[in-house]
Amino acid sequence: MSRNPGRHRITRRTKIATGALGLALAVGGLVVITTAGDPGSARADAADPSFFVDITKVQPNVKQARQSGNASKGTFTVDCGRNENGHFNPDNFIAQPGVKNGAQHLHDYVGNLSTNADSNNKSLEKAGTTCKNGDKSAYFWPVIRIDKDDEGGKKNPPAKKQERRQQQASDRQAAQDGQIVCPDVASELPDVPAQAQAEVQRNLDLLDKQVDEANDRLVSTKGQGGPNFVQNAILGPLKDKRVATIDRIAIAIGRNAAKPQGLDRLAACSLGNGNGGGDQNGGNQNNNGGQNNNGGNQNNGGQNDGNQQVDCPDVAGQLPAIPAQAQAEVQRNLDLLKTQIDEANKRLITSKGEGGANFVQNAILGPLKDKRVATIDRIAIAIGRNAAKPQGLDKLAPCGLKGGADESDNNELEGNDGEIQRPEKAELTFRGSPAGKVTAMPKFLRILYGDAKVSTNGPKNARDSWTCSGFEDRVLINKYPICPEGSKVKRIHDFPSCWDGKNTDSANHRDHIVYPDQNGKCRNGFKAVPQLRVTLTYNIPHDVQVKGQYKVDSFPQEKHNPFSDHDDFANVMSQAIMSRVVDCINNGKSCKE
Repeated sequence: MSRNPGRHRITRRTKIATGALGLALAVGGLVVITTAGDPGSARADAADPSFFVDITKVQPNVKQARQSGNASKGTFTVDCGRNENGHFNPDNFIAQPGVKNGAQHLHDYVGNLSTNADSNNKSLEKAGTTCKNGDKSAYFWPVIRIDKDDEGGKKNPPAKKQERRQQQASDRQAAQDGQIVCPDVASELPDVPAQAQAEVQRNLDLLDKQVDEANDRLVSTKGQGGPNFVQNAILGPLKDKRVATIDRIAIAIGRNAAKPQGLDRLAACSLGNGNGGGDQNGGNQNNNGGQNNNGGNQNNGGQNDGNQQVDCPDVAGQLPAIPAQAQAEVQRNLDLLKTQIDEANKRLITSKGEGGANFVQNAILGPLKDKRVATIDRIAIAIGRNAAKPQGLDKLAPCGLKGGADESDNNELEGNDGEIQRPEKAELTFRGSPAGKVTAMPKFLRILYGDAKVSTNGPKNARDSWTCSGFEDRVLINKYPICPEGSKVKRIHDFPSCWDGKNTDSANHRDHIVYPDQNGKCRNGFKAVPQLRVTLTYNIPHDVQVKGQYKVDSFPQEKHNPFSDHDDFANVMSQAIMSRVVDCINNGKSCKE
């Protein structure tokens, strides 16, 4: 399986592709894929090469219904991000409620922070959200992956794949063998304006150069200085350089867009635990950036075994409704909780071999709990200024240890393998009806797009979802597109929008809300509601497209058939937000929140 070694830069360099950052999500580190079902049952073959087509050779096929004089022409777009927080799982609470790994493929989530197999109306209502306007709706779709072990739909020979995995294991080990490990800056950046791309790329390259120079310094100074030499002479100066370089990146972006905040947290680097970069002082090996490991003092019981990570309860998913006035402060503290976990995981690496049997608990997990208690309390206070203060959140402060990145890899669904691609853009837009005005959706309305089991169920509910930037208004296909150079792969999901006026769900999850006819009209007894369009844009390298090395996660029997692409939505908007949606659409406005 092709995977990034984690959140830290080790050997791979990140470049900006034409038009935007080509960012691939690193799913090591803190992201743990929850697969309580049987991963072995989720086998799937590589994507068939016949699934790929040159979009320039496809005839235009997109037809728009003619708008009546009473058409609702407005739009309402909600900004819920692009899953920057790494919310993944192979569940589907709409189609298979309560079933862990019910989808047998991984979903990207935006919006509601608590979404999993056990989600229900009450838990969705209580949870936080990634949407900037407070929309708690759940939006989720199967991830796309790049699998370079897949050449034209045929898997590389086992020896070739094993060689690749050995190299990836070597990359991960490099973080522990005396090399400097720094947080990845490129993956934390927002969309980079075209005017800033050259300057941002120069500074990203400079960050790489600074780490290379620091690693060279580790080698050339081996055996020099005292116990704090590495920290004082190498890691400290490196942090200062990175602070200045990261600030230049933020300023460059801020000239043409909102200046990103908090990037300075990415400046500090640490040292892996090997013997190649430490100080040797009278037989004591310093492998921890200036912290001595004295002789044979080995940790047992509560010590980090080198393959563990901090495991903390999810706070966001346990929060009640967050008042609008508190959302910014709550989000800052939720981000801080993530930073605290990152720092604790770094400490696990750099302190390997230190202390006694209770070292991890006393030196890492205990202080982490204290920090989390304070941060969680600030969240509760922020909510309590404008609503009932939530009680009992302090129970979420203690953390434990879990098996680490290798365990996470083992939980991956076989067949649905490769490197997850975070959308470059995830646009969620509600549109009107060409035949008339729209009415409000009911709260907790469930809607499905497409059919995840098209090979079993037939094409009735499947949809043509795939296109390229520049072709959206002309071509939609049920194949993976090979786009022209400079054009991006896109998925466009237009949900059904004619509601029966009574039910928020139905036995097959479809009968209660259907598509309008070819003229945009709803059948008798159904009424038009705002139509959700999810547009996902991916920066997939052109050579990967040509070689047929990208694919959508699927049920095993679908074998990554692009016609099985699908999407899910549960409306958890407040009445106030839904009223704004309807007002914007019916009055021909273009609203963004």
